[in-house]
Amino acid sequence: MRNSASYTCNRCLNALKTTSRILHRPAISSRLAWGSRTISTSQQNGTKLPGREDATQRPIGRRAASSLGGHGQKVKNEPFEFRTPGGPEPTASPATQSRPLLMPNNLFHPFSSSPSPEIRRRAAFMKQNAYCPHPDHHQTRLPMNPDDPEARKSVKGPLPPAHVDFECPDCGIPVSCSEEHWADDYEAHLEICDTLREINEDDHDLRSGRFFPEFEYPGDQIEEAMVNMTNWDTFLFSREFQAINDERSLRQATRLLTYPVTVGSILHELSPYSIKREGRLTVEGLKSLSALRYSLHPPRSGGGPDVKGLRPTPPPMRIFILGARAESSLPREVWVQLTHLFPRVAFHLVFIGPESMANRDAEFPLPERTPSNPYGAIVEDRITNSLKISTYVEYYHTLHEAGHFYPYDPYFDCFMLFHPGLGHPASSHEWEETIPQLLETKVPILVTGYTQYDMERDIDWVKQKVGGEMDMLMEPGENRFRSLRWDLNDLDPQDISCGNWGVWAFRGKRYETTRKGSETEP
Repeated sequence: MRNSASYTCNRCLNALKTTSRILHRPAISSRLAWGSRTISTSQQNGTKLPGREDATQRPIGRRAASSLGGHGQKVKNEPFEFRTPGGPEPTASPATQSRPLLMPNNLFHPFSSSPSPEIRRRAAFMKQNAYCPHPDHHQTRLPMNPDDPEARKSVKGPLPPAHVDFECPDCGIPVSCSEEHWADDYEAHLEICDTLREINEDDHDLRSGRFFPEFEYPGDQIEEAMVNMTNWDTFLFSREFQAINDERSLRQATRLLTYPVTVGSILHELSPYSIKREGRLTVEGLKSLSALRYSLHPPRSGGGPDVKGLRPTPPPMRIFILGARAESSLPREVWVQLTHLFPRVAFHLVFIGPESMANRDAEFPLPERTPSNPYGAIVEDRITNSLKISTYVEYYHTLHEAGHFYPYDPYFDCFMLFHPGLGHPASSHEWEETIPQLLETKVPILVTGYTQYDMERDIDWVKQKVGGEMDMLMEPGENRFRSLRWDLNDLDPQDISCGNWGVWAFRGKRYETTRKGSETEP
């Protein structure tokens, strides 16, 4: 082993010896337990240094104690010689120091008295905008479906509309205008009370300050290790995720992974959706997905790093995500999980929509529109060697009319619509021009919905607008990789949903030309 003097000057060694004799500080272990992780400052080669045990028993100088600075512990009166050069002194932010740490058994809090300022502001927003669902009040809007709480109200009820103000003691969310109305309508509230409490605890868990091991994702996997896409449990196990033994942690993990895994579960050759009975895949769907799977699972080309191993590479698989909102701001490590399912293919994700860069100006300021970049595209091409992401803050029909993505190839292109609200009264007018253009491309269009009613409303709207110009590729039904975490609508606490609950697919109708027998020429 090399002597420490070979790479440390004598002046520093003398200063260390002098400081250690004067201070006589107790030894601090080199392994720091932080949550469920262990951070080690020992060498990575695993060799045992002579005298290691003795070194940890005798007093050490300030330099060893300064390794705690990354965890918010500031060393006072540290000599200048022992500071690590090249960066500012690490100190914990005031927001982190003043934030209370919520334990797993202390996650339930009423929204208005929550230790999180963000949740308290959310409770104030709900009390200013949400209305009491008691049937004695007037209707504030038209019912969206037969199960809508507004359907129980009459147009001219005995009481005017009133905002929610009373928080249920069981779920901690403001659901009624008064305690009397909450008690009178308690039977209807019981249908969602347990789910609302689960939402309450999950929201506080995200702000508890704990370490989230469920947000650490695995890397590449050998191709011989097949992925089981039967359900979330088999997928996480076969993809070698860290074991998630808590239901709450599983809900938090699936809330993000539902976006890439939903796409991968449909396009993969081991997809749980098939043409078999109750497999939900139609004959036309098998044709379209077979073309995509031919490109997603190519045979080995025999290529190599040398000149003899040069092979032509196919174009990347383009997935156009229209109406992008939350999915465009996901951590890029989440979307990288899609590329791990198809290790031989490169992907190009294209987020398109006016809200695709909402609340992200500090992260990526919108570029100016120039002749070389007429639509202000934001390109992220340094994520991995197999993933590129482009974002367009523009409507798709504008890009389609300009032929920006032309031509479309059914072997390399696919459209994905996450909760588009095709049939929703507030957003259906934005899709009237886009849907016919999507059908012209003749490539698969995958669509998800928040609820069963939301999905059926979208299907009815598409059939009404385009009639018989569409082929159903996948029958509507529950998504096997939906988010297991429920979400709350702050404008209506009675409206609860989960991300990507249902999924279905369609495509522009293809007309096959049939020829009769050859006619005799005159």
